[in-house]
Amino acid sequence: MKYMFYNDYSEGAHPRILEALMKTNLVQENGYGEDEYSMEAAKLIRSAIAKPGAAVHLVSGGTQANLLVLGALLKPYQSVIATTSAHIAVHEAGAIEATGHKINTVESKDGKITPQQIREVVAAHADEHMVQPRVVFISQSTEVGTIYSKKELTDISAVCKELNLLLYVDGARLASALTSVRSDIDIVELAGLVDVFYIGGTKNGALLGEAIIIVNPDLQSDFRYHLKQHGALLSKGRTIGVQFGELFRDGLYLELGRHANIMAQKLADGLRASGFAFLTDPATNQIFPILPNGLIERLKADYGFHLWQKIDDSQTAIRLVTSWATGEEAVAGLLEEMRRIQK
Repeated sequence: MKYMFYNDYSEGAHPRILEALMKTNLVQENGYGEDEYSMEAAKLIRSAIAKPGAAVHLVSGGTQANLLVLGALLKPYQSVIATTSAHIAVHEAGAIEATGHKINTVESKDGKITPQQIREVVAAHADEHMVQPRVVFISQSTEVGTIYSKKELTDISAVCKELNLLLYVDGARLASALTSVRSDIDIVELAGLVDVFYIGGTKNGALLGEAIIIVNPDLQSDFRYHLKQHGALLSKGRTIGVQFGELFRDGLYLELGRHANIMAQKLADGLRASGFAFLTDPATNQIFPILPNGLIERLKADYGFHLWQKIDDSQTAIRLVTSWATGEEAVAGLLEEMRRIQK
């Protein structure tokens, strides 16, 4: 196979992160996230988001982060509101439902939820015979590569406060969202609008790891007990601390997200020039071109990608994902192969 555009975690880690792990490898440290590297990473993250009082917890993966956060925020009779395409509703093997919590899903073609939809879900759950909606779950960027604008996030945050709901943001691809040419919000502004969010490392140059940020002080107490009970308080938490320290020390985190977006935009520009449309307007490192099924079958011989959505009997939307490590030669190769096949 010439190149895989399946996802943004096919490669290992950025060389600087591997170098940092090797450099610190034989230094003895405390366990369970109380090492100097994890504490430095937390300090750097608090500085980056301008929230000195935020609680930072480093965990291994995105599904684990979602499970931990929602499990801690929800009482047994409470639910979470999300779109039908949300990661927790589709790609987590029922992890949230397995904790006994219902997901109130709403339809969305662009992967984004609206204040009106939130209001409708809350209004429909009027008494103790139903679950009580408590958390709104959104992803930035979404599962279909779109991003929320500052106004959209501000409006969602406002309706959550009005209806006594908590706002939680899945930031698996936050670096790509923040560095999108369409983005008009930065990480400081985002942190000011939410109760909890996580910063994704796995899909942005780290070997593994996500940073859960609990902004709301009322939600911070005893979270480490919750981590321990769910097997997420890592004895070698330093391994994630070193990585996030490197990502946030001098802007590497955003630099890697920006590179992935640039490569995706080059792909999108080439596809547009060939006359292809998209399922959603390209904005981040996930793009969804609509291609003839015959072309897709030919491309599958040499390139890896996911079939995303059937459009009609002759066309399908595929997902192409670029990463921090995607090179221009891979992008050019795919576009050239498409042109060759079409001749």
